[in-house]
Amino acid sequence: MKALARFWPASLRLQLTLLFGTIFFIAATAVLAVTMVLVDNSLRYALTLAFDETCKDAAQLQSLPAPLHGGNDTTKQVIAASMQQNLLLKGAVTVLVVGAVAVTAAWFVSGRLLRPLQAISSTASAIAGRTLHRRIALRARPGEIKILADSFDNMLDRLDQAFAGQERFIANAAHELKTPIAVNRTLVEVAMNRRGAPPEVLLLGENLLSVCMRHERLIDALLTLARATDTVTERRQLDLADLARNALVGTADEAAARSIDIDAVLAPAPATGDPVLLEQAVRNLVDNAVRYNITGGALKVRTAQGLHGASVMVSNTGPEIADHEVPGLFMPFRRLTDRVGSTRGSGLGLSIVRAVAQAHGGEVAARPRPGGGLDTEMTVPQRTASVASGNELRDQL
Repeated sequence: MKALARFWPASLRLQLTLLFGTIFFIAATAVLAVTMVLVDNSLRYALTLAFDETCKDAAQLQSLPAPLHGGNDTTKQVIAASMQQNLLLKGAVTVLVVGAVAVTAAWFVSGRLLRPLQAISSTASAIAGRTLHRRIALRARPGEIKILADSFDNMLDRLDQAFAGQERFIANAAHELKTPIAVNRTLVEVAMNRRGAPPEVLLLGENLLSVCMRHERLIDALLTLARATDTVTERRQLDLADLARNALVGTADEAAARSIDIDAVLAPAPATGDPVLLEQAVRNLVDNAVRYNITGGALKVRTAQGLHGASVMVSNTGPEIADHEVPGLFMPFRRLTDRVGSTRGSGLGLSIVRAVAQAHGGEVAARPRPGGGLDTEMTVPQRTASVASGNELRDQL
């Protein structure tokens, strides 16, 4: 059974075609076998009647061909065998021809029957990749496929409500978290700006401001990650080269302070997506490459347009990273705590990059560099597939 399952096709259309064809050939073979038995019995009876000289039905004898009169058993067997072979040959050819026609018809019929399922599957994939606000809205007669489409629409309704509630919760949580931090920062700044503030207060104020800024960045990163894992509702034409150029400008001071050599080749890389999310993703790639670099290290940034879409590649020197440690870098709050500069981040940088890339139908990959550092590449498709509407589905049905 395992060997049969290994060679059994995965396509449901091909399975139905093979099933219909097999059933037809079995039924046709059974009909041919029964026909052979009936013809053999009838033939033997007719030959016996024709060659039996004691037959009293003279009219029936006179109606038979003359050469048949006075024959023997050998003649009977030859005639019977010849007629059986002729019937078997013609019957087999007929079964094969009609079987080929039946298999072809089964292929087209199964495709016609499965067309609504294929339309639903393609539409479901497109909906999941773009927005939860679209529905299949299948207009068809009541049946299994109609029930399936309606059930999928009901599931989308529940998911849409759940994500809407999640967005409201995130917005409220962000407001509640940022408000006290902003208040604390204001109080600290007021205390630091008072006349005669002792040095201890100034030092404490600087530490508190640093903590507040870290918390604000963490909240912003969490909000970006939550937004990136949701569906992308805003898509515009943009160029990853411009985003990379802005990211390099924003990190130029830190790179100069650490004597990091920057090598940038920013070729046009047009893409379609959310400019805010993609800008954050590119900025995270560049910031990580600087933050986790070594003093006097190197940073390379490349943008290009390829077969799979626009891409931005960032390479940096840094601590050595093993191959098995790379997947963990894309997990939230995962940091290499024993490496250079790994405690300065929140552990969300590459997680946001991966979430943004996946939300746009792209991908991000990283591999360790010989001698230390990381090569990271994010690819974003230039165009996205359109979602079939309910009218298009109805036309396909």
